[in-house]
Amino acid sequence: MPMKPAPTDEILRRRTFAIISHPDAGKTTLTEKLLLYGGAIHLAGSVKARKASRHAVSDWMEIEKQRGISVTSSAMQFDYEGYRINILDTPGHQDFSEDTYRTLMAADSAVMLIDGARGVEPQTIKLFHVCRMRGIPIFTFVNKMDRAAKDPFALMSEIEDVLGIHCCPMNWPIGTDGDFQGIYNRETRQVELFSGDESHGAKAIEATQGILEEESIRQRLGEYHTKRLQDDLELLDGAGEELDRERIAQGQLSPMFFGSAMNNFGVESFLGYFLQMAPSPAPRKADTGLIEPEDPRFSAFVFKIQANMNPAHRDRLAFIRVCSGVFEKGMSATVAQSGQSVRMAQPQQFMANEREMVEQAYPGDIIGLFDPGVFHLGDTLTDGSKFCYEGIPMFASESFMRVSTLDSMKRKQFVKGVNQLAEEGAIQVFKQVDIGRQELIIGVVGVLQFDVFAYRIKGEYGVDIRMESLPYRYVRWVTDYQGELERIAVTSSTLHAADAAGRPVLLFSNDWSIQWALDNNKGLALSDTASRVWDVED
Repeated sequence: MPMKPAPTDEILRRRTFAIISHPDAGKTTLTEKLLLYGGAIHLAGSVKARKASRHAVSDWMEIEKQRGISVTSSAMQFDYEGYRINILDTPGHQDFSEDTYRTLMAADSAVMLIDGARGVEPQTIKLFHVCRMRGIPIFTFVNKMDRAAKDPFALMSEIEDVLGIHCCPMNWPIGTDGDFQGIYNRETRQVELFSGDESHGAKAIEATQGILEEESIRQRLGEYHTKRLQDDLELLDGAGEELDRERIAQGQLSPMFFGSAMNNFGVESFLGYFLQMAPSPAPRKADTGLIEPEDPRFSAFVFKIQANMNPAHRDRLAFIRVCSGVFEKGMSATVAQSGQSVRMAQPQQFMANEREMVEQAYPGDIIGLFDPGVFHLGDTLTDGSKFCYEGIPMFASESFMRVSTLDSMKRKQFVKGVNQLAEEGAIQVFKQVDIGRQELIIGVVGVLQFDVFAYRIKGEYGVDIRMESLPYRYVRWVTDYQGELERIAVTSSTLHAADAAGRPVLLFSNDWSIQWALDNNKGLALSDTASRVWDVED
């Protein structure tokens, strides 16, 4: 198939972004409201709706519906006002932060969602720093303004002090003490007033608009809110940050929006401004240099693998981000890391668990490919060109359990399940070097992942397991040692083990044990990250 560049207009109209937040800030709700206003759905469900049989469209796994949290990253595409939008909805819970990191690798910008009453929370800080590491633009949406919230100026100061980024408010809330009236659009100088509706946020609503000088608007606001808004705007105009698109592009300034996703306040306005200001697909770093989206060579990388999205078919999908060239249904590509050729015959795009076949895709697009077992996280796909995008590292687990199957007759299913979940990045697998092969050590970044692991092993592979908690808190890969590995001197609370690729690792119970090993073994070098490799041998 001849190489051809993607049309410039198709590249420029793409917007691929992730939504990041602390748990319970309303991320899933904001995601579905963007879909609602974008016309991709006509009725917004809610995880927390009373007696509701609906669930948020971005939560497809049964355990997510039961617990009301997102534990996987979803990818959703839709068109709006001439833009092709790819939303990457990430897990908010800190126990799944590694999945969020992988998803951010596929994003060109991020929307940072903040609870107006709680301000900047711990998980927000972690995810924000990942965005800063990537150098992508960050847009701030302060949510839940329909409830009592912090003073907007205090929120701006908190974001600057804690996260180290300045904010430029694009709108301003009217009423923050549980008396939210609407927002003031600083660019159009229009007041947008909202009222509740009988759908409780399930349908798009119209806002009443007008200038502050109109008598009808002033009467609707009342003397208190009118005066407070005027004072706030005077202070903002005198001391606030100026809108600077270059600083936004460099991740140094965050456009700031206020609203309530649950009640649809400010969501449509935010979406319009975000699409105007967010970047189109950017060049990606490869081992041969930067690859431009306009490069005619087709390229993409795998940032997520998910098994059993459809339990009836036991399928396995690889999510890829197209980086350059044109993807066409049925084309063949080469996995750069392995040299293996694959034919991409059934590419799909997603609206939660609903799928559509894709004929073509352009840089910035996210598509799903059926994976016969050849794709791994971080793999680069090309038309045969010899380059690789920077890999996605594996971070050190922080909690560990010894795991075995209760029924020895189901050993094969057990190993298959462990392999597939490890390939997704949901768990890490280790073996103690001085015992038999029947028991494995599972490592995770957050303990909630153990619940998901047990749930999926039982539900998707039909295996009951035994799990025994282990006292270790750190894993370190041995990257250099001149002596015999089994003779590395460690404390009595440290375990010699190997990862799924047979690489030596040490499991430590505390920081002191790590330092003791480094001090007492000349030439020993340890790392808290490693490249990804697969397959647990039976």
